[in-house]
Amino acid sequence: MFEYCSDPSSLETTRWFACYLTNGVHMRFYSSFLTVLSLLAITAPVALAFGFLGAMASRSHLLPLRALGKLYTSMVRGVPDIAFFLFFVIALDQALEWVNHQIQCPDWDEPIRQGANFVVCQAAKIPLSSAPQWMHEVYNYFIAVFTFSIVFGAFAANVLFGAMQSVPHAQIETAEAYGMTRRQSFWRILVPQMWIYALPGLSNLWMILIKATPLLFLLGVEDIVYWARELGGSRTSQFAYPHGDWRLWYFLGLLVFYLCFTKVSEVVLGRITRRLSHGQATMGGEAQRKAAA
Repeated sequence: MFEYCSDPSSLETTRWFACYLTNGVHMRFYSSFLTVLSLLAITAPVALAFGFLGAMASRSHLLPLRALGKLYTSMVRGVPDIAFFLFFVIALDQALEWVNHQIQCPDWDEPIRQGANFVVCQAAKIPLSSAPQWMHEVYNYFIAVFTFSIVFGAFAANVLFGAMQSVPHAQIETAEAYGMTRRQSFWRILVPQMWIYALPGLSNLWMILIKATPLLFLLGVEDIVYWARELGGSRTSQFAYPHGDWRLWYFLGLLVFYLCFTKVSEVVLGRITRRLSHGQATMGGEAQRKAAA
């Protein structure tokens, strides 16, 4: 980045670190922070949507739909995250390539399953082998978003289902007595009030989601943990910026980042809780009424 960085071996300590921390590899390390933050920004609402649909399905009066909702929440929550990530990503990738194979290569006469190998024609590869690197990275990124959303959507479904059950049933009965349909009472009475009961569980789920982002490397995404490990490892004289094992300092930086991010999250979630508690028949709402009296 700086003109004097052309010969790192001749630099004094301050300039050496200035060049070291602004080289191209470190820029990819810094951009990986944006990758993690964007994944959280996309995954949170998508997982919440999956959770809402799962909770609605679990409450359905239709047995097949209710069984599907219960199966989704129980099965996904019962499998360790790492095992699910490794299995689901491979299964989803192969499913997409199998469907594309049936479209692109209908005359293929060889078995797709050849022992332990999964073989499709080159035109069915997703993305294509000849595709630029950025397409592979974008594909892995969205596979990661979808996988995280499926996993945390199951947890969100369980939280939202419990929140829906916590809303006093007498309010639903009163709404129906005033002539509201079941759908109207659901959207106008149940859904607006359930969030205050769901927020503690969703807050914990948000914190768990933040802590789960280091699993991105399992899905082929170069995240901040991947780059901290790569950059912090020992570098011999064959590198432009040789140094010893600095992984402790890199991971210490990640520790500070995650602590600051969770602290900001706690402040924001606290404000949302106070806002949702206003006028509610909860401990938070009662405290607000007493403070205003």
